[in-house]
Order: sequence, then C-alpha cells, then structure tokens
Amino acid sequence: MFGQTKSILVNGVNRKYIIYTPKNYSVDKSYPVVFNFHGGGMTPAEQMLYTGMNRTADRHGFIVVYPKGVNEDWNVGYGMSYKDGTDDIGFVDSLLSHIEKEHNIIKNKVFATGLSRGGFFCHRIASELPHRFSAIASIGANLPDSVAYHHKPENPISVLMVNGKADQIVKYDGKKGGYFSALDTYSFWKTNLFTIEKIKPLYTDRKTENGKSITILETKNTDRILTLITIEDGGHTWPGADDFNIGLPIGPTSKELDINEYMWNFFNQK
Repeated sequence: MFGQTKSILVNGVNRKYIIYTPKNYSVDKSYPVVFNFHGGGMTPAEQMLYTGMNRTADRHGFIVVYPKGVNEDWNVGYGMSYKDGTDDIGFVDSLLSHIEKEHNIIKNKVFATGLSRGGFFCHRIASELPHRFSAIASIGANLPDSVAYHHKPENPISVLMVNGKADQIVKYDGKKGGYFSALDTYSFWKTNLFTIEKIKPLYTDRKTENGKSITILETKNTDRILTLITIEDGGHTWPGADDFNIGLPIGPTSKELDINEYMWNFFNQK
C-alpha cells in the first residue's frame, strides 16, 4: 500500500516525489494519473497516509503521484515571487514527462488534487498547465489573488472545489490581499471556462443522515464541469479521512462525504 520514493533533477535541483502504482498493475496497460499535492508543512508521505488515496487507486486502477515541495511549500505567490520564486510549475511539467516515459499513461486522464497550499497550487496548475491536466480538485483552498492576476484563459479544464464553512485556516469568505472567497472562486472559473449560452446550472442542498448540510453548486457543458461543494460544519480537512491532529485548529472532518470517491467520479466524467 506504500509507494516508492524517487527523485528527478529539475533546473539543477533534486526534486523528490512518491509514486504509487495500483495493485494488479501491468506494464501492458495504460493508466490515469492523479497528482496529490500536500499542504504547507506536510510531507508527501503524510499526504499519502492522510488522504488514503492509494486505496482508491487500488479500487479504480490509477497511478498516484505525491510530489514534494521545496521546504514543504508550493509557489502560489505567498512569501515568494510568483514569477521568480521556486519553479514548481516547471517541476510538475517535467515530472509528468518523466512519468510518461516510465509508465503507460492515458494522456487525457491526468488530474491534480491537493489540500490547503497544495489546493492553492492546483488552481495555478489549472491556469498554467491546462494542456497537461484535464481537471483539478482543490480541498480547503480558494483561488489565490496571484493566480487570478496572472491567469489567461486557455484550454478547457474541469474544476472541483471542496470548502468547509468552519475552516478557520483558509476562510470560506476569503482573505483580502491573499485569496478569493469560495463563491468568488467559483464565479471566476465560471466566467473563464464557460460561455453563457452553453451552461447548465445545478444547485443541490441536502441534509445528511446526521442533519449536516452539504451544498453542491455546479455548472457543466459537454467540455467541462465546475463544482463547488460547501460543507456547513467542515473544517480545514480532507472529507472522509480519519481525524488528523497536526497541532492546528483544523476543525471537524466531514464523515458524510468520501471525497476520494466523489473526486474520482468527477475526474472520470471527462
């Protein structure tokens, strides 16, 4: 159930990652790939264990890659220059090319997900690597101001966002000078990904068996899907995961939503 730790040299820097191939993996088959980006201060191994995505990969047959950020961080314009700081976009682009050489990859089924800083970085991937990735899923992370400032709409890419209203680390309503609110993030991607005449809006508000509200706001057409899941009492956590104490007030973990399964179904709609 554990992956292999490997490294590649990118721009003179040795960059590490963990790769997990699903059970019954065969060199004669082609596989989808999910990049799973850790939060700030976390390691790829912690992200792998916390999210439990290897089990999902075994069930559905895809490869998981857990890249490592320099100093356990990702360049989203916070604390470093967006343009001149760590070239994480170049790292991911090179890493994907490297994996394509070592494994048979379904090129239109390459996806990215991440928690917190890793989720922020997924929005940057959607902005700068839409020709390499088909969809992203950000957990506990809205659109960074820096990504919105530098963003230029290109190819279509599907976007899934999961945000908890009880998140005290990345606020649902955004942070001035830092990142958009969850609803403004949804509006940004809706404006950039869809033309008005093609959209099909969907709004679902349901109570779970424990009386907790999960709201799903969605826009779709034949090319892409945009979804915002709002968890009323959700914290800065990975829905469906075991409780994880990292010494921060991360809040409650939703047990009503298995985000790994939901995410894979979302990715597989493409």
